[in-house]
Amino acid sequence: MIAIIDYDAGNIKSVEKALELLGEEVLLTRDPAQLLAAEKVILPGVGSFGDAMQNLKRYGLVEVIHEIVNQGTPFLGICLGLQLLFESSEESPGVQGLGVLKGKVLRFPPKEGFKIPHMGWNSLHLQNQGRLFQGIPEQSFVYFVHSFYLAASDASIVKATTEYTASVDAAVESGNIFACQFHPEKSSEVGLGILKNFARLGKEDC
Repeated sequence: MIAIIDYDAGNIKSVEKALELLGEEVLLTRDPAQLLAAEKVILPGVGSFGDAMQNLKRYGLVEVIHEIVNQGTPFLGICLGLQLLFESSEESPGVQGLGVLKGKVLRFPPKEGFKIPHMGWNSLHLQNQGRLFQGIPEQSFVYFVHSFYLAASDASIVKATTEYTASVDAAVESGNIFACQFHPEKSSEVGLGILKNFARLGKEDC
């Protein structure tokens, strides 16, 4: 069973529908016991970094997420969910992220001819043998919606990058932690393939 963390951050239903399309059993919940018992956990999200951290704290989920990660459960952050796993974001100065991974979330630098937020399809450069990308071709297109981008401190955890006024760390993996800046649930067959790879993972794979 895959649990999706429900913390009022949007984008939950589309993730749920994509997983159900793959035949997965899915539970939307913020109940700590259910999250800790799940075989895999997903942290989706769209919206403000600061508001999202406030919601996670209000529902007592910060400690729960750390416990899930520490017990080795495969954990996937999507879009804002990726950003929250890191230390901070220029969107919300002074707000600490979950700090599960090292790195900062930066504002896109302006560039003539490019609109912010970055909204649309971009191709991925795959690197460092990401487990989420097994069977996914190089330069596959996926769907992004974001105004801020990740700069990870450790380049070895970066499994996919893209370019949009800056070099964007589009996906990371570290042990049992996986995260995508793009929306696999909105990325057609490529996205379903990525979610299928996550759904097949067990603790022994992490």
